[in-house]
Amino acid sequence: MYHRFNENKYPSTNIKMEIFKEHLDLIEKKNYKFYSPKDFDDEYTSPKNEKKILITIDDAFSSFYEHAWPYLKEKKIPFILFLSTEPVGKYGYMTWKQIEEIEKEDFAFIGNHSHTHEYLVDFNFENFKKDIDKSIEIFKNRLGYNPIFFSYPFGEYSLEQKKYISKKFKYAFGQHSGVIDFNKDKYELPRFPINEKYGDLNRFKFLINLLPLQYNKIIPEEKYIRDNNPPKMKIIFFKNQKNLDKIKCFSDEGNKWENTNIKLNEQTLTVNFREKFIFRRGRINCSLNDNEGWRWLGAQFSIKK
Repeated sequence: MYHRFNENKYPSTNIKMEIFKEHLDLIEKKNYKFYSPKDFDDEYTSPKNEKKILITIDDAFSSFYEHAWPYLKEKKIPFILFLSTEPVGKYGYMTWKQIEEIEKEDFAFIGNHSHTHEYLVDFNFENFKKDIDKSIEIFKNRLGYNPIFFSYPFGEYSLEQKKYISKKFKYAFGQHSGVIDFNKDKYELPRFPINEKYGDLNRFKFLINLLPLQYNKIIPEEKYIRDNNPPKMKIIFFKNQKNLDKIKCFSDEGNKWENTNIKLNEQTLTVNFREKFIFRRGRINCSLNDNEGWRWLGAQFSIKK
């Protein structure tokens, strides 16, 4: 997941274009294919044991159009561009004319990123629906359709909101880290955020080599934490899944990344967080190194103030 390109005053969401090109070159040198979003339906019903890399860009900043788009167009690298409808055409954002130009290419896909890009998880449900419905209406008016892909602003959502999104879209992406496989919830798809701090080539090489750490279910399904902070978390794995005793987890409760207290009982991993998560988000990442390589899963909680 990328945001800005060559906007150096925003290091937390920016990537330098020369680094972005090196990322794409590294993918090709590893002989990995770029994943075309048009294949989502087929590969969820008939999964293939093949690694592919999906490029996504959030927010439709002007810097994407000015710097990254010409390169992606030249190379015909598929991607999803997620945009919020309210900022379109404002200073620093792409225009509808630019969006329509990109949307015409068969390797470029547009995704819905809400209308306002506010902290929607804090909205009451009626206001949340109004925001999403307005974005859908605008997309239909401007492009003739509502995209099948959705990206939660800030990766935040409640269970009620997720269920509503599932009625309006076919797939939804968060901002928790992980590798997509056909067992992943279609409305909680993970992505690795890339920026100046977390975009160096060594880390990027590690990320594209990662394998999915598959699981059957994560409890709680509700990722919006109100009074249950810290949440009582369990990760339920599949029967006969191997090497689970090698799992290590790190989490940032108390705003400090440290080893997480975990206990494995048969195929269930119980997570005992050390203390409360600090407003506004809490994260946990788990990894496992087996004979095939490093496996990874992540989860993000939104914390009510």
